[in-house]
This record gives sequence, C-alpha cells and structure tokens, in this order.
Amino acid sequence: MRISDFDILIIPGLGGSGPDHWQSRWEAKLSTARRVEQHNWDSPRMEDWTGRIIAAVEGAQRPVLLVAHSLGVTAVVHAAPALPPSVVRGAFLVTPPADSVLIEAAGPGFTPLPREPLPFPSVLVASRNDPFAPYEESEEISYAWGSRLLDAGEAGHINADSGHGPWPEGLMSLAGFLKQL
Repeated sequence: MRISDFDILIIPGLGGSGPDHWQSRWEAKLSTARRVEQHNWDSPRMEDWTGRIIAAVEGAQRPVLLVAHSLGVTAVVHAAPALPPSVVRGAFLVTPPADSVLIEAAGPGFTPLPREPLPFPSVLVASRNDPFAPYEESEEISYAWGSRLLDAGEAGHINADSGHGPWPEGLMSLAGFLKQL
C-alpha cells in the first residue's frame, strides 16, 4: 500500500510536538495525515488521550496508520484493545518512555505499560541513548508487543531537541514499513 492509501493519525507525546518536531513536519507534508488533538498536552489523563485516539480511528475514511511518539505511544498501546485491526493496519511507534518516566511525567494512569501483543503490525523505533527509556527496556517491550524493533543508534529521544526536525531516515523507515502491510 502507498502512504496516500491511509489515514495517517499523528499522535504526539507531552507538549504536543511543536512546529520543529518531525511529527509536525510529517503532518504538514503528508496529505492524508492529521494530528489526534488532546484536550491538555501538558497534564495528560489516560482516559482522555485513549478516548481521542479511539474516536479518531472510528472517524477514519481509509485504513489507519498510527504514527506515535513518546507518551503518544503509551496512549496507543493502552487504546489498542479497543482499536479494530480491520481498520488499524499498523503502528509506527517511536521512543516510548519507560515505566519509571511515565510515573514521574504523566502520573499513575499511564502505568504500567501494557505488555500484551498488539492486534496490528507495528514497528518500535528505539534509541540507544534515549534519556527517557533504556534501550534494553525498549527492546523487551518490542518483543512483548510483537513489534519489529528498529535500532536508531544514538539518536536521543528522536525529537527536535535531539536534532530530529524533518527526520528523513524515519520517513524512509515508515515507507519501508508500509511496503510490508
């Protein structure tokens, strides 16, 4: 399938991915992409975040591809049991935070991070020096979720602060994942 065959749902983490973030750039560049807006980007509530994801999937006109970053990945994984695999064809999951970070940053509603297999194909992109998740933990959850692990090397948290504005390597990885769907 081609990227234009999907409703691409961009699911940011805390703060909502500012204008220099790769998610915002992809949203502007990809004609079928739209952001799943949250009521409050800085004081998240699990029920709100998962509810918005579920509603966005239910409102899709085409098969859905989820593109999530950081706390957005956590919300996707919590919402996954309520997402129909006949609609959600795949998820591109980038640098989910560790449970210890989730407790501190987002509160108890986001933990523990589910360890059940996802009901749709997925790729988990992990960095070897992500300040919010040890690589080994990302590797472990990718296996638990049934996700293909993509090692991004020493890439920080893969956000604008780590120098990943447009992130063309990520877009190429996304295109490779789409070819497998």
